[in-house]
Amino acid sequence: MIPRTAIFDRIRIALGRSRVVTLIGPRQSGKTTLARQFVPAQSLNYFDLEDPVSMARLDEPMIALRELRGLVVIDEIQRRPALFPLLRVLADRDPLPAHFLILGSASPDLMRRASESLAGRQETITLTGFSLVEAGIENAGRHWLRGGFPPAFLASSEEDSLAWRRNFIRTLLEHDLPQLGIRTPAATLLRFWTMLAHYHGQVWNAAEAARALGVSEPTARHYLDLLEGVFMVRQLQPWYANLQKRQVKSPKVYFRDTGILHSLFGIRAQIELETHPKIGASWEGYAIEEVLKAVEPDEAYFWATHGGAELDLLLIIGGRRLGVECKRMDAPRLTPSMRTALDDLALDHLFVVYPGEQHYPLADRVTVSPLTTIAAEGARALLPRRSL
Repeated sequence: MIPRTAIFDRIRIALGRSRVVTLIGPRQSGKTTLARQFVPAQSLNYFDLEDPVSMARLDEPMIALRELRGLVVIDEIQRRPALFPLLRVLADRDPLPAHFLILGSASPDLMRRASESLAGRQETITLTGFSLVEAGIENAGRHWLRGGFPPAFLASSEEDSLAWRRNFIRTLLEHDLPQLGIRTPAATLLRFWTMLAHYHGQVWNAAEAARALGVSEPTARHYLDLLEGVFMVRQLQPWYANLQKRQVKSPKVYFRDTGILHSLFGIRAQIELETHPKIGASWEGYAIEEVLKAVEPDEAYFWATHGGAELDLLLIIGGRRLGVECKRMDAPRLTPSMRTALDDLALDHLFVVYPGEQHYPLADRVTVSPLTTIAAEGARALLPRRSL
């Protein structure tokens, strides 16, 4: 098992200051493993809502929960949304006999009752699969190919990893989404998801997607929102600058796990990835996701104009505007688009992230930085070196 010390400490600190801590993230990302480090599975304080015994214990939820002391874990909370109003009552007791760690495999938008019932009482932490640092910098190639889901990354062979990812996709569509009340046929969503892989790293065009599927634009947007709600895709929103230029106003779509992306592309091994026409888009999405995990910015956007200028990431950190361009090349060069972004967006600094090993200045307020450096140092890597 790969230790996840940073996220464990973050959960521990949150539990010390909040009555309810909600740990959300995709299925199989490691939420249960982390929760059981706080409360063992055999404890009366642990409820797994995929376990018939736990479900039976919660037939009378107030009786089951009100006498418990210490930390109570409720896993897969989205299966029993009716528990949220009860948790609000239990969290409002004074003195408070128990804190709650609740785990969910859907975003607060899909678990709307959580955000409504526990407003002001909960702290939410999002868990992904292994980050590059957790997987090991030396394993960057395998991490990019297989993605960060623990069973996929740790599989004994490429074939086993691919088989797990394909089964994960099928289970999500046929089992997990219906449990959230989603009645769209699994075959329809799989077709949409496969088509969406070709939009990875591109501006979302709902009209084009709708025509390809033979559905309305609102339906295509709904499908996209569903996949975002279960943490499979990211809709990166555009930044609007007050410029005399026509700017892109639709989101970009990225798969949050490149292993899932590669399985939908049918990529089985590193050699197939290296020769695939989408390799550049795949690495760009991988780099963007790792930067966002490591840096945890206050806000994140992309920027593009219809004239061709663009910026992969505009990060707002402590009031500073930082640009990030992701380039899969040996020696990135300064481009006219970078200069335009620097000036038009009034960037404090622009970082060109690449898969190399050297950190060096490219121009005034422009620095080339390895992805591994940002993954390891987080926001510190985006500070001028003289400030460290």
